Amino acid sequence: QVQLVESGGGSVQAGGSLRLSCVASGFTFSACCMGWFRQAPGKEREGVAFTYTNFGTTWYVDSVKGRFTISQDKSKNTLYLQMNSLEPEDTAMYYCSARTVGYLYRNSCADLNYNYWGQGTQVTVSS
Repeated sequence: QVQLVESGGGSVQAGGSLRLSCVASGFTFSACCMGWFRQAPGKEREGVAFTYTNFGTTWYVDSVKGRFTISQDKSKNTLYLQMNSLEPEDTAMYYCSARTVGYLYRNSCADLNYNYWGQGTQVTVSS
């Protein structure tokens, strides 16, 4: 079974940093699309950052470019989201997601419908 276990959320002052982690199991982590989404109360879920694990290609929503970095440790089947210069607008529940693809996937991971989800981890940024 596919499992995505998230950690690293918390409360931080504006301008601070957090690193979210997502430990994956039950699928081939080395060749899949992985993504971080976030959802604030009353708002739709928003894709934040994506990566194709085989090639290391990435995509970011404009609002986090230059501040957030998605990365991975294939030896640990772990996905990360390094969040720097956090702003109150970043406050949301953050979800790790996965979509299995192949070793030669050439399309954008941001355009897929994701079918596996973690439980979410809360990020709260205070001004």
